[in-house]
Amino acid sequence: MAGAIIENMSTKKLVIVGVTLLLFQAFAFMVGGLIAPSPTTAVHYLATKCVDTTKHRAETKWFMPWGPNQCEKIRNFEEAMAKKIEANNIVFAVHIPLPNKEMSPWFQFMLVILQFDIAFKIHNQIEDGSLATIDVGLAYRDDTVSEWTEMAHSFEQRKLSCNFTTAKTYENEGRYYECDLLPFMEVGSVAHKYYLLNIRLPVNERKKVNVGIGEIKDIRLVSIHQNGGFTKVWFAMKTFLTPSILIIMIWYWRRITLMSRPPVLLEKVILALGISMTFINIPVEWFSVGFNWTWMLLFGDIRQGIFYSMLLSFWIIFCGEHLMDQTERNRFSVYWKQVGPIVFGSFCLFIFDMCERGVQLTNPFYSIWASDVGTELAMAFIIVAGICACLYFLFLCFMVFQVFRNISGKRTSLPAMSKARRLHYEGLIFRFKFLMLVTLTCAAMTVIFFIISQVNEGHWHWGEHTVQVNSAFFTGIYGMWNLYVFAIMFLYAPSHKRYGDEHSSGQCITGDNGGNSGEDIQLTTTITHVDGPTEIYKMTGKEAQE
Repeated sequence: MAGAIIENMSTKKLVIVGVTLLLFQAFAFMVGGLIAPSPTTAVHYLATKCVDTTKHRAETKWFMPWGPNQCEKIRNFEEAMAKKIEANNIVFAVHIPLPNKEMSPWFQFMLVILQFDIAFKIHNQIEDGSLATIDVGLAYRDDTVSEWTEMAHSFEQRKLSCNFTTAKTYENEGRYYECDLLPFMEVGSVAHKYYLLNIRLPVNERKKVNVGIGEIKDIRLVSIHQNGGFTKVWFAMKTFLTPSILIIMIWYWRRITLMSRPPVLLEKVILALGISMTFINIPVEWFSVGFNWTWMLLFGDIRQGIFYSMLLSFWIIFCGEHLMDQTERNRFSVYWKQVGPIVFGSFCLFIFDMCERGVQLTNPFYSIWASDVGTELAMAFIIVAGICACLYFLFLCFMVFQVFRNISGKRTSLPAMSKARRLHYEGLIFRFKFLMLVTLTCAAMTVIFFIISQVNEGHWHWGEHTVQVNSAFFTGIYGMWNLYVFAIMFLYAPSHKRYGDEHSSGQCITGDNGGNSGEDIQLTTTITHVDGPTEIYKMTGKEAQE
């Protein structure tokens, strides 16, 4: 074979391919910016205070805040005291969604955040390190007349983190504490139309349960779910891109197998990148619309983690295979020091994910952020992951700089060549450098996307700090990954075209009069074990051998 398409395709055709990919990239951003709504919607709820008059709770009774079978209500706790209603008989009821609305499988997930409204009282202040014990049940139904079916029930504890910004005096009694939002519930699918939450705050002074948590006036919830319109756009993109990557991957590998030599490491890694991209593209989420698959969130995280690992490893190997300071190439073991930490980091993130979303498959009220140790661990994971992503990008920049420096050093051999050969190699070097800059741009965008995603996922647990992520950013980055993988497989596929008619790119290059053949030979090689997909690859292999 006579090298790869990136070096044998005419400049005009290459520009057309580049402009086409750029237009598709712009279209990916426009799909999110102009067609898709915002990725998520937040709906605020105020819990209704219901009275449980049953003396013996043999069966679970569900309390509806409104509708034909609504519960007996009280406005505040002063009314409860006047009616001699105990705290254990008060149930906070929240119906999701609001009246005259329905939930939909297109919402994909439901994340619920809790906030207490706590009034300051001199003789009933919030103690340091106080824990609120919550008896919570979740039920569902798919019409307005059938009975509620229990989905989950749990006793949970949440640590209160509240501040009273004014002086703690009698004059300021009745003012509210400023309390942080608390993680409450996460459900991996929204398969039913209506959900009902019944929350109790059981009091047991002897066991110190819910003692020292202040005077709770109200419970507020924020329900966050993915927008149905965004989900449809996202699914459509996956459905369109899956066959595109699959076809180019099959075409690429077929061209590789037609060659007389076995595939080199770089070509195998490009195939692995295509497989991981296809794996994340396959729109299995369509099934979540018809089936109650609560594990889809976890499965999506695993797929994205595999793709991240493969993409980051590919960039390391892609740059490393073009460095001239290596005497050994085409061996995966050479890169264990660089790829090993990537795999280890991905495995740690997987364990962290399993510790939360894995447990939530059986208990949607579980949260690793609910305890001090869990919060510190989660914060440490996010911060360390962000730092590692930045360090990775800096290391990649260093590798690209080395590649540029080494290849620029080889340009000193070009003046000794004939004009045609010199222009040919200058063109190859320019194309390769341009591709490396595109790679760096993709890496930078990926690192930014990863960090913002981590911050955005955790911002409800941190308080005020939040980052708004537009739909265009999601669709644009996702489109960028696909276009990059498509371009790499296309450009690094073996070309059927031969440079210089009877001269093969893999052979020694001679000048017009043969006088400068010594210089030309330094730019390429016929050694089999450094034979590879492109002239630049072979140039660097020759230099490493020398």
